Amino acid sequence: MRPGVVVAVLLSVSLLTLGAAPADGSAPRPLPARMAQTGGGTQLITAVAPDTGSTTGTVTWWDRRGGGDGRWVRSGSAPARFGSGGLTEGATRVQGTNTTPTGLYALPYAFGIEPAPRGTAYRYRPVRQDSWWCQDNASRSYNRWTEPRPADCRATEAEHLITYSAQYAHALVVGFNYDRPVHGRGAGIFLHVDGRGATAGCVSVPKEAMRRILRWAEPAERPHIAIGTSGGTTAITRY
Repeated sequence: MRPGVVVAVLLSVSLLTLGAAPADGSAPRPLPARMAQTGGGTQLITAVAPDTGSTTGTVTWWDRRGGGDGRWVRSGSAPARFGSGGLTEGATRVQGTNTTPTGLYALPYAFGIEPAPRGTAYRYRPVRQDSWWCQDNASRSYNRWTEPRPADCRATEAEHLITYSAQYAHALVVGFNYDRPVHGRGAGIFLHVDGRGATAGCVSVPKEAMRRILRWAEPAERPHIAIGTSGGTTAITRY
């Protein structure tokens, strides 16, 4: 087979895998329309990596125009970073692996060291000197913001939020392992501003993109975040 034909075939297969080139030649459906579920709201953030070994990918935020039966429209997009350990299925993730959990999650609230961008409608919690996120498996405050840090949550097993001046300038809490925390599954997963490289399990984007997301997000629209890969068992379309 000629080299040019090989390239064309591989490109065609890749596009079909992503759902970007329907066999009938019609326009591809937006990513949220191809997902198993989107959280029931009319806003969605997708965070997609090429595969589970990737540390980079793309975050896109979407609006569903016309209500529950409307069409999903892309409102913005930015390069994303994932955990230094890649991505893994959220339901079986193990704490301390530096992996980003795949799945569909609510976004309980926002927070930041810097003031909320003008126009932010989300509940926005200011980071103070005594703001901590407990990751101590022995603590009753596991996977929770605490002020001050409780006695049963060791400082070595918690994040002192104010010390992450770049990453936590602005952030959204990702509802992974949040409602009924399973100790040992993982804690402190956020969508936040980029640091120097891959994350410890969070999803990060450039600062201006994070500010745009906060101005865009409307609590009444029940936004969720879906994290996954382009294909395979952790394909974002499964969630």
